[in-house]
Amino acid sequence: MTRTATTGPEAAAVEPYRWRWPALFVILLVEVMDLVDSVITNIAAPSIRADLGGSTSVIQWLGAGYTMAMAVGLITGGRLGDIYGRRRMFVVGALGFTAGSLLCGLALSPEMLTGARILQGLFGAVMLPQGLGMIKEMFPPKEMAAAFGAFGPVMGLSMVGGPVLAGWLVDADLFGTGWRMIFLINLPLGLLAVAGAVTMLPESRGERASRLDLTGMGLVSAAAFLLVYPLVQGRDLGWPAWAFASVAASAAVLALFARHQARKRRAGGDPLLETGLFRKRAFTGGLVTGLVFFTALVGFSMVLGLYFQLGLGYDPLKAGLANLPSAVGTVLGFIAVNAAGLAQRAGRRLIHLGAVVMVAGLAGIAVTLDLAGTGVTPWQLTPALLVTGAGMSMVMAPFFDIVLAGVEPHESGSASGTLTAVQQLGGALGAAAVGTLFFGLLEGGRAFPEAMRITLWVCGGMVAVAFAAAFLLPLRARPEEEGGGH
Repeated sequence: MTRTATTGPEAAAVEPYRWRWPALFVILLVEVMDLVDSVITNIAAPSIRADLGGSTSVIQWLGAGYTMAMAVGLITGGRLGDIYGRRRMFVVGALGFTAGSLLCGLALSPEMLTGARILQGLFGAVMLPQGLGMIKEMFPPKEMAAAFGAFGPVMGLSMVGGPVLAGWLVDADLFGTGWRMIFLINLPLGLLAVAGAVTMLPESRGERASRLDLTGMGLVSAAAFLLVYPLVQGRDLGWPAWAFASVAASAAVLALFARHQARKRRAGGDPLLETGLFRKRAFTGGLVTGLVFFTALVGFSMVLGLYFQLGLGYDPLKAGLANLPSAVGTVLGFIAVNAAGLAQRAGRRLIHLGAVVMVAGLAGIAVTLDLAGTGVTPWQLTPALLVTGAGMSMVMAPFFDIVLAGVEPHESGSASGTLTAVQQLGGALGAAAVGTLFFGLLEGGRAFPEAMRITLWVCGGMVAVAFAAAFLLPLRARPEEEGGGH
């Protein structure tokens, strides 16, 4: 039977796609694979470095290489779905991601592992935006909030549960694979996702065919590389002048990219981004808020996992379990938010409340470390981690629905790719910038507890910036349904 999702303005008037909920499970499965892989090396990195060797920058590249490749490829990934079909590109991406995971598990050197992580990220960039684009077409407007709302708990649980899984897999040493199992576990999950995609996902594409903007892709890739590379490698090399020049060049190339996109649109071509998206308040506000928030979130998660092992001497399993209170806080937060319907009713106010709660949790962790020092126990950190996880869930629960609610069907591929790219770029910046701050403090003679406290306060400051940026968002995703306004 052919399963084709209806596109265009008339989609809301027809019966919704009947396999939409099983299809949503398949989409969420690959979201879990991506999110877990983006944080799973936070716990496994010390074991990987002990086995393969390399400097501390290897630890940062394990996360930053993956998320940077994901970020620069996502916008084109969404466009590929518009041109060649979203289900087809979903399957191609899932197969490539699974193959990249296999190469990670077989890596014999830091360089080979980093290259395989980049390959994972590139194919993930083909896979992920197709799901968000199909959700916009499979679900009627009245179910859209519930569909996007499922991403919140999945994201939260994956990002805080990934380190727990990594710790168990490394410690269990299944079949003598050690840390390699954190990547090899993707093989059955990836094949399951492919099978589910072939049998349950609808085929859909953009309303009009468009060409790939290879020049735009090259410019945005160069801008990301020029920014992330010096942030990771600059510390190892003593911060040479070229590192600062590279960061400045990144801003210049990004400006050139924006000019190229505008010129291409005026000429009637097909730019990499739908430039009309940036005239939408919800979308532009979401990009700014998401970039800062995910930079803080991923940076905090990475440094905390490293501190548990390098600073406190925990083994990988204990370090992973020490993160568990944050996962519990995230689950409880999502349960409370969904039970009360706060994501729809409170909208932006819930994001603000979540940011305040998360800053309070980060401050609580810093104070606990200050009082307990290197003798701190996981139980002493539990209250603050619970609060941090709860705040995280409150920020993420309404985020995607608010940002994507005003996107037109023909913009869905570009919008979902751009939004997810910013999320991944935030992850790359978190691993690069926050990791560089942490290791730089240690190399500058700061003790582990002091370096961790300073890093926590910096992450809290970034969440505060996200709080301010959230004022750019509308009050609710669909104000006409709530009787409110922007």
